[in-house]
Amino acid sequence: MTTHTTPWPAGTPCWVDLMASDLDRTRSFYTAVLGWDYTDDSPEYGGYFNALVGGRTVAGLSPTMEGMEAAPHTWDVYLATEDITTDAAKATGAGATTVFDPMEVGPFGHMGQWTDPTGAAFGMWQAKEHTGFQLFGEPGAPVWCDLMTADSDAARSFYTQVFGYTYQDMGDETMPYALFTVPGQEMPAGGIGGPDPHTEGPQIGWSVAFQVDDVDAAAERIREAGGTITWEPSDFEYGRMAVATGPDGELFAVMTPTENM
Repeated sequence: MTTHTTPWPAGTPCWVDLMASDLDRTRSFYTAVLGWDYTDDSPEYGGYFNALVGGRTVAGLSPTMEGMEAAPHTWDVYLATEDITTDAAKATGAGATTVFDPMEVGPFGHMGQWTDPTGAAFGMWQAKEHTGFQLFGEPGAPVWCDLMTADSDAARSFYTQVFGYTYQDMGDETMPYALFTVPGQEMPAGGIGGPDPHTEGPQIGWSVAFQVDDVDAAAERIREAGGTITWEPSDFEYGRMAVATGPDGELFAVMTPTENM
């Protein structure tokens, strides 16, 4: 478990958020599945609000932005940065395409969004008052973020150029996968791999896994709340996991890690 109240190391997945077509429905779904509470919304920031576990921030939700009603709903993953202007220049220099230029979000920080050379969208967050996940690796909170892509070699090269990632290969002949570590840290911060043989259709994107006490019970809660299980609960080297979709078809995972993860 990690309680975190300071900015995350640069390059680390530090925040996730989701635009919902029906906020009441989405709030109810994640409360039923993960036990979330919520802050009040912020009309001055488009109705954005934070999801809480034990009073600590774990994710963000907002209504769908005008003009984006037809866009797919996804959990967006943000990577920490100490200097968003410098890292944005690195990203575009390494082949990224800008979606949203860096902008100041009041007293909370600076954000921007890009697509990497493999077509995967990612955000950057430069923290001020809002430091990102305040809880990590605890039931209801994120426990892992990774990128699944059809070209993992290109993705690994890109994130090394921008954030200095180093890698530890963990895949096999069926699926390349590597843990990445950010400069100055010893523990892996996430993973890059793919294509995933368990997932049908395009596999371009960052995703989030939320920790739960019991994956099988969480899968039942997902079904009861109106979600869909796309990969049934199964064991792997680092725990037990299931993959699901939420009310707007957004993909996420639930996971119970082993003690040695």
